[in-house]
Amino acid sequence: MKIEQKLKELGFDVDEPGAPAAGNYVGAVQVGNLLFVSGHGPHSGGQIAVRGRVGADLTLEQGYDAARLVAVACLRSVKRAIGDLDKVKRVVKVLGMVMCVEGFTDTPKVINGFSDLLVELYGENGRHARSAVGMQQLPNTIPVEVEMILEVEA
Repeated sequence: MKIEQKLKELGFDVDEPGAPAAGNYVGAVQVGNLLFVSGHGPHSGGQIAVRGRVGADLTLEQGYDAARLVAVACLRSVKRAIGDLDKVKRVVKVLGMVMCVEGFTDTPKVINGFSDLLVELYGENGRHARSAVGMQQLPNTIPVEVEMILEVEA
């Protein structure tokens, strides 16, 4: 089954507008067969869909759901960069950042929202190396920001 079809069955639209750039950068850059995807937040419909600090404004579960939205936002940039999500051969590396309260130790559980969706879509090729860190602040009070590196068809 095509990746975009799987996303639609899960209720996500990869063709909706992406978030406006917040600086002088692009959503993804390809070098050889690697695609470097910029940090993305939980955007839907071209807007920030979730704001707040995990552990204060948001629960762990809400952070997990926000991380799933971030995965879809990243995949929108992937599609714009390479044209077809089925050209992704492997998810290589993920860096997940969670804006959370001091002492919050479940950042890996929040970023699992991102990772779990990639495994749902790509199976074993969606498994990746990963870092999941807590942050004092993220842009525009988004709770989760994630960047990733993909291996793609040349």
